[in-house]
Amino acid sequence: MTEIVRARYDDPAHAAVLVELLDAYARDPAGGGEALSDFARDNLVGELAARPFMFSVLAFDGASPVGLVNAIEGFSTFACRPLVNVHDVVVLPSHRGRGIAARLFAEVEAIARERGACKLTLEVLSGNSAARGLYEKLGFDDYRLDPAMGHAQFMQKWLD
Repeated sequence: MTEIVRARYDDPAHAAVLVELLDAYARDPAGGGEALSDFARDNLVGELAARPFMFSVLAFDGASPVGLVNAIEGFSTFACRPLVNVHDVVVLPSHRGRGIAARLFAEVEAIARERGACKLTLEVLSGNSAARGLYEKLGFDDYRLDPAMGHAQFMQKWLD
């Protein structure tokens, strides 16, 4: 049976599992296809723990870690309430199609509601049709205000 738990950054077992799962995601084509840097591996959990607006949810199949969501509390100025951005979603290939991601999202939504959030947000690569299909099934849709203005597009600018 799969168990969904809120990660405790101060628990060495949870910390190790979080890094292991995020590294698996980073190595996946959907995550960029490259392992986490040594810097990220060594510092990630401490940096997450230092930020009270971050939280993570883990999935275990027995003792085996199989899923992770990292989320970030932000703020909606229009609603004047918190929002939660789902930043990383990981389910190991061996456990996909079993409803684990939906259960992870249910726990993320429960935490978001506890924090008084008005909405969940996420970004997904346009070519990741499986993930997009799941997100739509869970009630996510493209962000838009006025349909004539189109939907939002996620952009980035790296700072060195």
